[in-house]
Amino acid sequence: MATKPIILSVDDDPNVLRAVERDLRREYGKEFRIVRADSGSSALDALQQLRLRNEPVALVLVDQRMPQMSGVEFLEQAMQIYPDAKRALLTAYADTDAAIRAINSARIDYYLMKPWDPPQENLYPILTDLLNDWRASFRPPFEGIRVIGHRWSAETHNVKDFLARNQVPYQSLDVEVDTEAQQMMRDLGLELNCLPVVLFTDGSYMVRPSNTQIAEHDEVKLTTRPTGGFYDLIIVGGGPAGLAAAVYGASEGLRTVLIEREAPGGQAGTSSRIENYLGFPSGLSGADLARRALTQARRFGVEVLTPQEVTGLTVKDPYRTVTLSDGTKLSGYAVIIATGVSYRKLDAPGVEQLTGAGVFYGAAITEAFSCKDEDIFVVGGANSAGQAAIYLAQFARKVTMLVRADSLIKSMSQYLIDRIDTIDNIDVMTYTQIVEAHGTDNLEAITLANTQTNEQQRVDAKALFIFIGAAPRTGWLEDVIIRDERGFILAGQDLLRDGKLPRNWHLNRQPYLLETSVPGVFVAGDVRHGSVKRVASGVGEGSIAVQFVHNYLAQVVK
Repeated sequence: MATKPIILSVDDDPNVLRAVERDLRREYGKEFRIVRADSGSSALDALQQLRLRNEPVALVLVDQRMPQMSGVEFLEQAMQIYPDAKRALLTAYADTDAAIRAINSARIDYYLMKPWDPPQENLYPILTDLLNDWRASFRPPFEGIRVIGHRWSAETHNVKDFLARNQVPYQSLDVEVDTEAQQMMRDLGLELNCLPVVLFTDGSYMVRPSNTQIAEHDEVKLTTRPTGGFYDLIIVGGGPAGLAAAVYGASEGLRTVLIEREAPGGQAGTSSRIENYLGFPSGLSGADLARRALTQARRFGVEVLTPQEVTGLTVKDPYRTVTLSDGTKLSGYAVIIATGVSYRKLDAPGVEQLTGAGVFYGAAITEAFSCKDEDIFVVGGANSAGQAAIYLAQFARKVTMLVRADSLIKSMSQYLIDRIDTIDNIDVMTYTQIVEAHGTDNLEAITLANTQTNEQQRVDAKALFIFIGAAPRTGWLEDVIIRDERGFILAGQDLLRDGKLPRNWHLNRQPYLLETSVPGVFVAGDVRHGSVKRVASGVGEGSIAVQFVHNYLAQVVK
């Protein structure tokens, strides 16, 4: 339910203050919340708290004769906090000259003479007129988390990306251009080196918070710590494969926990549009897919830990134990590794220093609105790059795709190539690579090179989105799980060398199709050696892996 706008009354005389509150509540209590203060300083404190909670103030009604701070002096400061609120002054007959002068200094909208009895004649008609004027231009404020930051701050980008990917609604306020954000920083007594600041609806705030701190706030309520210590199935990774495994595992009676280091949906969750997923002829966004799958998993009782990272795996039959980044250990009978892949970093001077400040990896949705009417660049020629280019073209003046190959045909689905050909503000530059990114505090330009002629050119650029292949995050499995030379996990028949199984395989059977070199530890999705890098195949492998988990549990759990 929307927050009621506020009418604030201020008077140092308790009897008068109660009378004003009584009359205001009687006439306006159904539509407005009546707040009172017994001094100008306490009223200013109240207004600052209301602003932090993003609550609208419609009218301030203040007495002129107050010690320490007169009504006019209060209104002069109040208008800095709530410039759009209507301002009315209660005066005695002797104060009328001061009230008239205050129309210019405090821009008061009206002054009323005391006493105002009967209010039906001397108070309500005036205030109702002021409130109607206020309503005519009032736009309800955003009700949710607000992030005060700087467009070119990597920390601000990380906070916004974390909230967006975990589907937590928020409003972004750029302190460089937003006067409201600047005023709130002054109200909080914070300097620019405190950015980003995350404001919650209860008026509390965090300065430069970690993802875990945000996740654990009551308004976000993500689960970062397990409720139990032992599970039938532990799933590491919350992309399509991990979510599918969670849904099938829990729906079939397994005590299941899913651990995700960033946000459910994985890399697929950042996709602006997936158009070739079976059953969705109009396509769906990665965020929608993640939301639907997460809701389904939780309905079956899956415990979801996010943001939480797994840093180690140990084996002591019949148990498999994972260690979390905070030292917590979870044990279970079976583990499915579905950690997916991360975008490979672009190795060119200047790119690393400007990441988050104009250079982004797979962050199209988070940063798209800030690219309005700008010329931007997308690096890569696979489906993820094509989807990003199509989405960004809705906002940017021009999107240029930079592709090392001679065309998009070898790496991109034909339906995306056809779409790109029809969009006027997308250009594709083939035989092109980035050799340097330029900028001090944010990206300003990039140097491009033709891969055939080595000819170079420098072009202005405000935003660069990179999609150049992927690398697995499997370093935590070293010396435990056999991987290929690139870090992808080997499973099933891929474990055989010259027809022989790994030396530490001691069972009288061969590994199941998705079983790793450790019995009871399975792999699904993009992190598996030889996998098909598609959302549908990840979902399929996640669900199939659960069947092998059942087969394994039938052998070890008596």
